[in-house]
Amino acid sequence: MSVKKVVLAYSGGLDTSVILKYLQETYKCEIVTFTADLGQGEELEPARKKAELLGVKPENIYIDDLRDEFVRDFVFPMFRANTLYEGVYLLGTSIARPLIAKRQIEIAKAVGADAVAHGATGKGNDQVRFELGYYALKPDIKVIAPWREWTLNSRTALLEFAEKHQIPIAKDKRGEAPYSTDANLLHISYEGKALENPWEEPDEDMYTRTVAPEKAPDTPTYVEIEFQGGDPVAVDGQKLGPAALLTRLNELAGANGIGRLDLVENRYVGMKSRGVYETPGGTLLSVAHRAIESLTLDRGAMHLKDEVMPRYAELIYNGFWFSPEREALQALIDNTQKRVTGVVRLKLYKGSARVVGRQSPNSLYRLDYVTFEADSVYNQKDAEGFIKLNALRLRLGAMAGKE
Repeated sequence: MSVKKVVLAYSGGLDTSVILKYLQETYKCEIVTFTADLGQGEELEPARKKAELLGVKPENIYIDDLRDEFVRDFVFPMFRANTLYEGVYLLGTSIARPLIAKRQIEIAKAVGADAVAHGATGKGNDQVRFELGYYALKPDIKVIAPWREWTLNSRTALLEFAEKHQIPIAKDKRGEAPYSTDANLLHISYEGKALENPWEEPDEDMYTRTVAPEKAPDTPTYVEIEFQGGDPVAVDGQKLGPAALLTRLNELAGANGIGRLDLVENRYVGMKSRGVYETPGGTLLSVAHRAIESLTLDRGAMHLKDEVMPRYAELIYNGFWFSPEREALQALIDNTQKRVTGVVRLKLYKGSARVVGRQSPNSLYRLDYVTFEADSVYNQKDAEGFIKLNALRLRLGAMAGKE
């Protein structure tokens, strides 16, 4: 493949630093690095310095703050659907990939690059997510995926390559290569090392965003989350922008040991993998959003959303954010959110987030209809005909079975 200029999705970590050097040696092309600030929680300037150290021109180094765009245009739309993959996973890695791909293609167009590159392995989901995004946005782009090309087929081989080329390597507290992680404002994931044995419990010192539930405060924390049109807009009465709001919820939930998930999931490429996730603020949003919908959504609309949600979650997990079917489902989901406005109160305590209050100007909850006391709006005798009509086919079936 002949390549003149390539835009590399670059984190500054082991994999992408080795890839940068590999691209220089293999393709002899001009390298442009792109580092997205999605709220990883770490300083990104070291990525700039490492790219310069490896020979990238300063004008070819892009570090973009995408935190508000990430939360506003990707996280919030996903949470309007109460999205969970395989019933539990809040898709923290999956939802970041389309934004990275989008910005990478924008830079490629701006600098006249004829190729893009990523650091996803040939075993994982991210290669699919990145490349589906690239091709949806620029069908003629060339894609370089070094993990599918080179002979560096293990983490050990990467470390040896890095040492040979004097590429700085991060170490964990024990002086070892760290877990394979992905972090953004919504979550952090951990894979590899001891986690490859699904029977082994993770070390407590692995976690970075949540305290252990048993070490969380002995008194509960109450938090109120306000929604407008399906999206959160305020915490405890304070209006906040998208990134600031999620940051605040991360702090509250993390301090109370909320948001840990240990999961064996089904990858799109066909294998099962074990990962551990911390999604503190996202866990609060998920619980609170469903609570405010319980007051404001019509039963039929709510149940339809629940029916399509697994399909919507699967599309995001598999990398089809820019597909027409995801956009069609998003239109349906967003249409249901017009009345989803109000406030939810949560009680945070030692790893749990419980709904203890909810109110809305658009509430469909009517005390005069549901009260156990006397009322003048509901005729209980109406239920008899309702039940008999619903029972008619059951009665007919039972009678037919006796003949």
